[in-house]
Amino acid sequence: MHCVLLDTSASMLRGQQLARAKGYLQAIAEQAYHQRDKLCVLGFSGDSAYVIQAGAKAQAWNEGWIRPIAGGGGSPLASAIALLERLLQRARRQSPVHACVWLLSDGRFAQVPERPSCAEQITVVGFDQGGLPLQLSQRLAARWQADWVPA
Repeated sequence: MHCVLLDTSASMLRGQQLARAKGYLQAIAEQAYHQRDKLCVLGFSGDSAYVIQAGAKAQAWNEGWIRPIAGGGGSPLASAIALLERLLQRARRQSPVHACVWLLSDGRFAQVPERPSCAEQITVVGFDQGGLPLQLSQRLAARWQADWVPA
């Protein structure tokens, strides 16, 4: 199962980073469809995380639900991880699930939680931008012992 944690915070609105992240999400959704995998997409902003797509078989046409995803507010990554772990625990009660977690973010978090224990593989896709390259997403990937890919 491909599990995408999409940062929809206000900082992702700067420089069209959320728009770029939604394009990356589109590519992940297409990959999941071609692999006949399931896709789970969680957004996080403000003070909570929310389900955008709940662990179902990936579909061929995704633009209709990806395009309207909006952004604003804070970056509650810990809430997204807690929600992900609850959803994966529920899915694993029904059948074995190999979770490939994708974090699409600029890495601007007030608090960085521990690595998601439910993930077998994690890829952090960095949408860091600005005059000063802070490499926040790259540092998060190193801390979590995850793969890192610049957007």
